[in-house]
Amino acid sequence: MEKKRIVVKIGSSSLTNTQGEIDHSKIQDHIQAVANLCDNGHEVILVSSGAVAAGFKKLGYPSRPITLKGKQAAAAVGQSLLIQSYIDGFSQFKITPAQVLLTRGDFTKRERYKNAFSTLTELLERRILPIINENDTVSVEELTFGDNDMLSALVSGLIHADHLIILTDINGLYNANPKVHPDAKKIDHLTSINADQLQVADGSGSKVGTGGMYSKMVAAKTALSLGVKIFIGQGKGEYKLLEIISGNGDGTYIESEKGGSINTNKQWIAFHSDVSGRVFIDKGANDALLHAGKSLLPAGVLKIEGDFHKGEVVEVLFDDQILGKGEVYYSAKELKVMIKERDSILKSDHSKEVIHRDKWVTSTQWGAPNE
Repeated sequence: MEKKRIVVKIGSSSLTNTQGEIDHSKIQDHIQAVANLCDNGHEVILVSSGAVAAGFKKLGYPSRPITLKGKQAAAAVGQSLLIQSYIDGFSQFKITPAQVLLTRGDFTKRERYKNAFSTLTELLERRILPIINENDTVSVEELTFGDNDMLSALVSGLIHADHLIILTDINGLYNANPKVHPDAKKIDHLTSINADQLQVADGSGSKVGTGGMYSKMVAAKTALSLGVKIFIGQGKGEYKLLEIISGNGDGTYIESEKGGSINTNKQWIAFHSDVSGRVFIDKGANDALLHAGKSLLPAGVLKIEGDFHKGEVVEVLFDDQILGKGEVYYSAKELKVMIKERDSILKSDHSKEVIHRDKWVTSTQWGAPNE
């Protein structure tokens, strides 16, 4: 079997019992399945929920806390319990786990984003198993990933994974909510995720987790736009993950017909960068960007909005429609001067690009919100 790079996301409900404690039989099942992937030569990154769910009982909460301080305190206790369970379990397979706690800031800040990529790549090259979770203890509520479904999608794009496996307690996607509609039909394969399918997923989740099927579909939409194949479903036994990547999993497979991944720099621009302004372009520049694969030149710029600097990211619009965004070579002040001198620029072939094609992404490439 060809060597693959695989991200496996395990939710709280797949790790804990109904009282919120770590279920050792469940976690051992996952450990054996991951170990089998590794034994078959695959590179694996594990995105594991369960810290809050594992810790809240130790704090005396009868159920998962709803306050930010309660969640963060539970995560502080539960994260050590969770990672120790993994360390103990993987040691019997001679696999060394590495705990990696991420926040949204690790993605939005370019240098931290590059560092995260470098660290994860180094761990994989040295045959270490990264176990990733959101750093709930220090995350600011407004700057979280929302749930580990989205975190797993962004990680799968970051490290250019071949597959993202999202394990859950439901065996895939349905054309209606199976809890409400007994005659709902399971969807085995998808090549895209549209608004109607997102509407069907009502977001209901388990008592110990934060994400429902809606969050998994939004995450899948993001991963799909990054060129990653996705599986959403369930499985049991030590061979479940091998069965899933061979196409025999109990769930839904989602794979774009277009395929192809987005490089790390373009991913950061598309999904994580802050937009500092807007650039409005003419029809010629629109055609060059969207249809000819060319860069944006100063001659195609009609007007700008915002006070941005060289190296910042701006949105590009034609006829008030957002085409995409990219990293600018000129500041707003410099571009304003160029717009005034547009006639002379049009006669020149020597102007440096406003946005180079290697630092440009179309709106269709990211295909999902940045929240």
